[in-house]
Amino acid sequence: MTQPDPPPRRSGGAPLATTLAGTAALPAAAGRAGTRLLRLLALLPAAAFLLVALSPPLNHDVAAVLNFAERMLAGERLYADLIDVNPPLIFVLNLLPAAIGAWTPLDAVQGLLLCLLAVCGLSAWLALRIARPPGPVEAASLAVTLPLLTLAAGYDFGQREHLMAVAALPYLVHAARRMEGEATPPGLGRGAVLLAALGFALKPHFLAIPALVEALLLLRRGPARAAADPVPWAMAGIWLAYLASLPLLFPEYLDQVLPLVWDYYLGLGDFAWWQVILTERLGTALMLLLPLSIAAARPSWGALPKVIAVAALGATLSAVVQHKGWSYHALPVRLLAGLLAVVMAARWLDRALPAPRAAHAAPTLALVAAFGIGIHNFAGAEAPWREITWSWSRGGEVTALLKREAYGERLLVLSPDIFPVYPALNYAHAQSTLRTMNLWLLEGVYRDCPADGARYRETWEMSRTEFYVYRTVAEDISRAPPAAILVSTRPGIPVCGREFDFLEYFSRHPLFAETLRRYRPAAEIEGYRLLRRED
Repeated sequence: MTQPDPPPRRSGGAPLATTLAGTAALPAAAGRAGTRLLRLLALLPAAAFLLVALSPPLNHDVAAVLNFAERMLAGERLYADLIDVNPPLIFVLNLLPAAIGAWTPLDAVQGLLLCLLAVCGLSAWLALRIARPPGPVEAASLAVTLPLLTLAAGYDFGQREHLMAVAALPYLVHAARRMEGEATPPGLGRGAVLLAALGFALKPHFLAIPALVEALLLLRRGPARAAADPVPWAMAGIWLAYLASLPLLFPEYLDQVLPLVWDYYLGLGDFAWWQVILTERLGTALMLLLPLSIAAARPSWGALPKVIAVAALGATLSAVVQHKGWSYHALPVRLLAGLLAVVMAARWLDRALPAPRAAHAAPTLALVAAFGIGIHNFAGAEAPWREITWSWSRGGEVTALLKREAYGERLLVLSPDIFPVYPALNYAHAQSTLRTMNLWLLEGVYRDCPADGARYRETWEMSRTEFYVYRTVAEDISRAPPAAILVSTRPGIPVCGREFDFLEYFSRHPLFAETLRRYRPAAEIEGYRLLRRED
């Protein structure tokens, strides 16, 4: 049987809260006031990221999912009335902030931020309670960097990759203890497993992370001990229950949406695997992760660096197989690479410094770690620049337009864009009547020009997918005309002789053309026109 890695030098093996209490007894010359000041300064990066998370704009994908959840709460059926490529779990989870927005004085965006911060707080609390750092520097560093990492997503705060990374932190600390043969209090362990299982279930690609972590534990502990461990079986049970619920609760997802994803969505914005690796954010994160992962393979580093390293490699696989190269796909890699750097630096310092000196220096070194993690994540998070420029940006202008012309109204959005339509709709408390978040299905069916040289296909030439969009948009606007129509002048569809015009395209349907006569131009800004209904 393979033996577990020997744990690094320990200072009593106490929980993190106890270790921190022990390291607080600094020499009198340092002064308690100076120590408190250092600890307060170490919280500044987390406070900065918290301010970013609470400031507009809300991430566009996060806002779009929330908008769909609000429509679900109002009675529309997911995958029947609301068509989207995302599996249902994220929409189900967003029903809570949607309900907060509907039933309390808070709006849905505020409810969502409250829920996200609660998840961040729960994750940090669980991880800190489970962790048993071997030295005072690591104890002090984890105490500030674990909460900071839950907030350090910048503009991608609330994305599924962010939620997964936050949910995974207690599980990774718990996995390190399992690898070293240490017991975790049952309540904390169960909480970590449940939180992680839900986080990994948000996307099938995320399962690469627990697969690699559990494979590492299998190699280190041997098959018998791994098979007797309830953690992987509990997570697998949760995932199987979720999978079994799909044909019962969301049969349209399997029958209708998955074929659309396969035929049209996967082909939008493709990168080869090596192009994804060479994107700015993922490539930069890998420059830090790969050498640290090689170093962490040495037995002397203990279990936690190894667990973090293989989890980050699993997150890399998840980013690569999605072949989009988007910023939030690289987010978990960046967060875990930063955590790995902090843990390895702290363990090296705990070994290199005499114990009294390490305890004395721990608050200062934790301050350095916090600012290092803060700079590392601000550099790749599009923040705080999006927040600072929001009011005069294109997204801010669209938001101001909708607040002025369509506040609290229903409107038809004919656009290929998620941003800035979302979060502009959310801030204007407006609801889209389109059955999809945007017109990505039209983008998919018009990736190539029609063979006969025409700008648009005739109805008898349309695929079932195109005809579905063409028909439902016309029927929906005729049955319940919205207060306004927001039209993109940048269709995102290849020019085939002339530009694709959404109003012209749908006006070929008599129901749409008849209803459109009731609308008059109300405003126009860069990239968008707004038409108001004349009652």
